[in-house]
Amino acid sequence: MSTPAWAPNDYNPHAWISGDPEIGEGTWIGAFTVVDGSGGLRIGRGVDVSCGVQIYTHNTVRRCVSGRAYPDVDRAPVTIGDHVFLGANAVVLMGVTIGESAVVGAGAVVTRDVAPRTVVAGVPAREVGTVHCAGGDVRIEYHA
Repeated sequence: MSTPAWAPNDYNPHAWISGDPEIGEGTWIGAFTVVDGSGGLRIGRGVDVSCGVQIYTHNTVRRCVSGRAYPDVDRAPVTIGDHVFLGANAVVLMGVTIGESAVVGAGAVVTRDVAPRTVVAGVPAREVGTVHCAGGDVRIEYHA
């Protein structure tokens, strides 16, 4: 069986990319993603942003619940390190940093920083494992 060829465009035409995010070389962005660069966004090299992922650098909670008396949109930058895997339909909220070679499970909601080589899953996302990398030898150890 042959390996399927990927389209030359790393960013799917069905991805919504706003603002001016910094996106590293070799990063792949799947369909139906939201990549909000309005509050400052850096995505490292070789990151996989799976289908349906949402990355937010802003929110309108205070403006909304105040009946617009609070006039501003809150913004905080998001940083995603090199070689991070974001599983399908994961959500990354403003102000978060995800360290190098971390794995975010499908459907996770990341509300706080993720250490390098850490596996997180759930709502809210919690540490569930560790990534061990030595060259091409990759092992994911899940905690009991």
